[in-house]
Amino acid sequence: MTVLVFLDPAHPAGRLADAGSPTILATDQGVTRGDGIFESLLAVNGVPRKIQAHLDRLSVSARTMGLAIPAAEVWHAAITTALTAYAAAPPRDSGPAGSGFAGTSASTGSTDPAADSQAVVKLIATRGPEGANTPTAWVQVSPVSPALAKQRASGLAVMLLERGYDSDLAARAPWLLMGAKTLSYAVNMAALRHAHEHGADDVIFTSGDELVLEGPTSSVLLAHISDDSGAPVKRLITPHLDTGILPGTTQGALFAAAKAAGWELGYGPVTPDDLLDADAVWLISSLRLLAPVNTIDGQEIGTAEIRAELTSELAALLAQTQ
Repeated sequence: MTVLVFLDPAHPAGRLADAGSPTILATDQGVTRGDGIFESLLAVNGVPRKIQAHLDRLSVSARTMGLAIPAAEVWHAAITTALTAYAAAPPRDSGPAGSGFAGTSASTGSTDPAADSQAVVKLIATRGPEGANTPTAWVQVSPVSPALAKQRASGLAVMLLERGYDSDLAARAPWLLMGAKTLSYAVNMAALRHAHEHGADDVIFTSGDELVLEGPTSSVLLAHISDDSGAPVKRLITPHLDTGILPGTTQGALFAAAKAAGWELGYGPVTPDDLLDADAVWLISSLRLLAPVNTIDGQEIGTAEIRAELTSELAALLAQTQ
């Protein structure tokens, strides 16, 4: 079940389209060149989460690419239309709890999004057909993959892969669009296929000068529960953004909640050894939320007990964010 709503000046609330019929011109530059941008966010019980943060990041990506996109209020209207149509659709067959395959429902009252009905909301904008100077923009709503719920619960085996550039490249080569969320995800998907072929679930990219960057579809987060002297501490660290990585909306929301709860926060630089020395590491994103990393290149991170305890604590904080 997928709902498509195109942002169309003739339809202020968006134009519903049949996802089973051709809807994009073969000459659209998003198809022929990957020339476009997107955002993916989670809707829980029909309510999109962190929508303003995603619209802000979409706007930054558009400015970076010199791409004209509709105003925020137009996206809001189309998102509402799409989620309303998704809720009204015939129920799908029930899937695993929290998978999003059981259709939409009233709130269960839980503060854990995984316990409620979920959907993936994608905001997509391309440069449009070749020579037309008319961008194409749409909202797509679809179920959450059951694999994401499994990753939250079971954790991940991760491998390190070099991304092929040094950490200062973003400042030297802005035309590479690092830090923008573009449709050009072929390399990211190839990295995931490589990981799967080698028995891993996911990837953490590193730079040529051996700094930790991000995952193909996620931000990286690590925690320490004691300092160098062994004294108790609660510290969260994520790689700094000047390496050209994408600012994580979910990571940012968790940092704000963790700071209010008394955690210390830090921004890189992070090395592979820092990950291996951490008490816990996570891949965090809008759709998978907080997925603990069990192993990196076969080496266990912390202990299963500590990973589970910290994941539960931080997941509860993340569930409080909107």
